Amino acid sequence: MVATIIHLYASLKQNKTLRAISKVFIIPALLGFYLTACETINWYLFTALILSFLGDVLLIIPGIKWFTIGGISFMIGHAFFILAYSMVIDFSAIPLWALIPLAILFIVATFFIFRALKPYLPKPLFYPMALYLLINGLMNCFAIYRLIGHPYIGSILTAIGALLFFASDSSLFFVRFNKNSFFKTHFFIMLTYSIGEFLIVLGMIL
Repeated sequence: MVATIIHLYASLKQNKTLRAISKVFIIPALLGFYLTACETINWYLFTALILSFLGDVLLIIPGIKWFTIGGISFMIGHAFFILAYSMVIDFSAIPLWALIPLAILFIVATFFIFRALKPYLPKPLFYPMALYLLINGLMNCFAIYRLIGHPYIGSILTAIGALLFFASDSSLFFVRFNKNSFFKTHFFIMLTYSIGEFLIVLGMIL
């Protein structure tokens, strides 16, 4: 919590040094909370958090190469979030009508986001980044499937957290590549990311 508050302050003030230092403590603190609060460790969730931490560290390093490697780490992390959700999803309780429309929703959202980003993105990154956001959207779908199959406070929190993660990644692309966008600093990115990761973990614990 303290690391997150410090990091958000540094993001608001655009203090790169303090932002870099505080960022590396956000996920380890969340991991500590998860390991002490849960009765049975979901190792898929644990791995997803480790990959998120690795992605955080890699994104601190300047350069497209490190941005790409960090993105790959997060993308694999989303796959592990999906596996973590799948362990607690009652697929038999999910109506067929809910499966495809959710996927279409995130495909359409990704299309409009990248249509807005297309003039600013390096061409080699356009399709890999779009794929990344689609996988984030798939992670959201599974979080919502869990909510539909078993609606309770835990699944609600995880679904909200996943949506915040999607918002965080989307805004990151604008901050990183479109300097004239509405998003000028990393504050909104890290606010939605930090709260999103926390709610995902808290929802899984509950």
